Amino acid sequence: MEVLFWLITILFASLALAYKRVNLKTSTAVLGVVLVAYTVLSDSFTLLNIILWPVFFALALLNVQSLRREHISTKILELFSSMLPTISKTERDALEAGNVWWEGELFSGFPNWEKLNELPAAKLTDEEQAFLDGPTEELCSLLKEWEITHKLLDMPENVWAFIKKNGFFSMLIPKEYGGLEFSPVGISMVLTKIASRSATAASTIGVPNSLGPAELLLHYGTDKQKKYWLPKLARAEEIPCFALTSTRAGSDATGITDSGVICRGQYEGKEVIGIRLNWDKRYITLAPIATVLGLAFKLYDPDHLIGEQEEYGITAALIPTNLPGINIGRRHFPINIPFQNGPTQGKDVFVPLDNLIGGPKMAGEGWRMLVEQLSAGRGIVLPSNALGNAMSGIYAAGAYARIRQQFNLPIGKFHGVGEVLGRMAGYTYIMTAASRVTCAALNAGERPAVPTAILKYHNTEMGRIVANDAMDIHGGKGIMLGPKNYLARDYESIPIAITVEGANILTRNLIIFGQGATRCHPFVLEEIEAANDDDTDAGLERFDSLIFAHLGHIISNAVRSFVMALTHSRFTSAPVKGPTRRYYQHINRYSASFALAADAAMMTLGGSLKRKELISARLGDVLSYLYLASMVLKHYQDQGRPTADLPIIEWSCRNLLYRAQEQLHGLLCNFPNPWVARILRVLVFPRGRTYSSPSDELGQEIAELVMKPTSTRKRLCHCIYEKVEPSNYPVLLQEALELAEQVKSAERKVSNAHRAGQIESKSLYEQINEAKERSILTESEASQLHEFDAKVMDLLAVDDFLPSDLVYKSTTTTKKKRVSTKKKIKNY
Repeated sequence: MEVLFWLITILFASLALAYKRVNLKTSTAVLGVVLVAYTVLSDSFTLLNIILWPVFFALALLNVQSLRREHISTKILELFSSMLPTISKTERDALEAGNVWWEGELFSGFPNWEKLNELPAAKLTDEEQAFLDGPTEELCSLLKEWEITHKLLDMPENVWAFIKKNGFFSMLIPKEYGGLEFSPVGISMVLTKIASRSATAASTIGVPNSLGPAELLLHYGTDKQKKYWLPKLARAEEIPCFALTSTRAGSDATGITDSGVICRGQYEGKEVIGIRLNWDKRYITLAPIATVLGLAFKLYDPDHLIGEQEEYGITAALIPTNLPGINIGRRHFPINIPFQNGPTQGKDVFVPLDNLIGGPKMAGEGWRMLVEQLSAGRGIVLPSNALGNAMSGIYAAGAYARIRQQFNLPIGKFHGVGEVLGRMAGYTYIMTAASRVTCAALNAGERPAVPTAILKYHNTEMGRIVANDAMDIHGGKGIMLGPKNYLARDYESIPIAITVEGANILTRNLIIFGQGATRCHPFVLEEIEAANDDDTDAGLERFDSLIFAHLGHIISNAVRSFVMALTHSRFTSAPVKGPTRRYYQHINRYSASFALAADAAMMTLGGSLKRKELISARLGDVLSYLYLASMVLKHYQDQGRPTADLPIIEWSCRNLLYRAQEQLHGLLCNFPNPWVARILRVLVFPRGRTYSSPSDELGQEIAELVMKPTSTRKRLCHCIYEKVEPSNYPVLLQEALELAEQVKSAERKVSNAHRAGQIESKSLYEQINEAKERSILTESEASQLHEFDAKVMDLLAVDDFLPSDLVYKSTTTTKKKRVSTKKKIKNY
């Protein structure tokens, strides 16, 4: 028994040291003390002593760095170097773009919650709030999406004038250049509100406030370029677009075929050194009306006019669109959402070298410029637009499910519809949390490339689900187009956000984990740099420290994953007490499991991991779900932890953590090395998959919260356009919802009287009148019910048209529209 006691003590001490991630020297000292105590206090020198002392001496020798480097680290370095994937310049630029924030904590397997919880909450400045309440509200009142999408196929001229006059294109431009200089949170909330009203306007306004000429000039332009272009862009005297996508390249931006050759040529009557450009671009937002084109192309210098290189790679330049050889003005028609988008071509267009953004010194730096700015911008515009769409969708669907009756019940009372409403509310909350907290991090100066990719992918994908669910709840009402249809255009717009700034399939399979594995891992990037160090001795010394810290990291995560899985995370620390404590604990557990699985994948697959796209995708999913769950908890904290919102918090966290568990399971089922997969399964799921998805009852509870005018419903949809006006149907539905609560008792009186045979009329209108005549209802109650019924029937109505109204217009009308469009382009 004594031997067993000491064996358990030594084993427990070892596990505790690994679990707490105690360094090698301290761990060696502690285990040495325990082993000495056992040797001194035991009655005799046992077999256990014979086994443990050599093991301890081997461990102690690992603390002698010179010995360790010579006999162990050198061989590991050789193996490591042989497994390293080739990293191109474009891949390195992408890896070095931005910085590492909360995702690095999740990659560590031991997240430090203080880092997240100390982040200031997302908050608008007084100026931003005034803009949101003033010009943004006024713009929303001008937007009539049916007129824009069906009749004009463009925003009307008064809307364009209002957007330009009020600086909607200049939200990211500093005040010193005449811009609004809004924070990422400010830009996000403005776009969210606009998107709740018009997908066309949100897409149009989003582009100049994302990756484009203004942002590239701000970060890389020369002083002369900034002073010339930025004031003009801020005043909307110049309309920008950014042309990246080539016909043959698509999402592979590095494969663009557009070229620029440095040569001598005539410009404004003088011979200068410049660039002769040829390009063929498509899908370029604002291109049909742009006056200045940001152009990405591959730069060549065959005559060595600016240096020794012949090929510089991707480069960015500003091209006025009135130059000879430029073809611009034609439009694409993006899925019935007629924001200005179209192709542009250039043939032998000559511009001076000064047109390069940043001047000649930035030749070949275009790809780095793009990925550095995408590391932040990708997390603002598209996620915010998707969020506005989702908020509007759940706001309308919750009210519609209350006022629309089938079988004498509001349709939201049916469990199938309730399940869908719960899912819509949960996803909208997750999207809000992710957008607000990530933008708050951007406000604080972080530029996290991986979280913004997570946000772009998951907000747009969840937005797709919310839009589908809203359509399912509305049925035929959502399908019949016309001025009364407040869902269809948003539904149609969803694939736009899914496709741009890196198609979602590419983002999930290649970017989130593909970039994160190296960029966010605590050791891998530094190990690669040490392995590639030209000073081999210094590289080996650095690699030795890193690789042993990395091995300790793996052992710690293995122990933490196993222990937390075995104990269902009950004993791990959490930064809060109360109902959300368990979610922090489960994130700790799955963080350790994810970090362990990520290391196992990188160690066993090496450079081939980037070709195992579905392995990478599943690991990216786990990272994403942990990140999103963290954002939910942080957003709940920032909102003051309202108790009424707990059902949505529970649904959101349970849904995300359950999906993280299932993706880990899918990873192990498909892991290329079955022996490694078996070991990982023991360490990750020693008790099997124990985490469950949100319960049915929870979904129904959330449905009740969004089918009533509750504080939870208001917080969930706080950023939509809420002005009461005839064309703002989601808000008219809210009015009907509030009235439904007021007439609930009167409705019940009529229903009970009808069932009891006291009322014989069949139509509701007649039943109300009969109930009033029989004194079942008061005059006031009957009047309220008639008002409510009239509102409901108006909101349930759909549009119909004369056949001639739906026929393509005559050639004369079409020609007039073409002339009008040409005039508009000229005015811009």
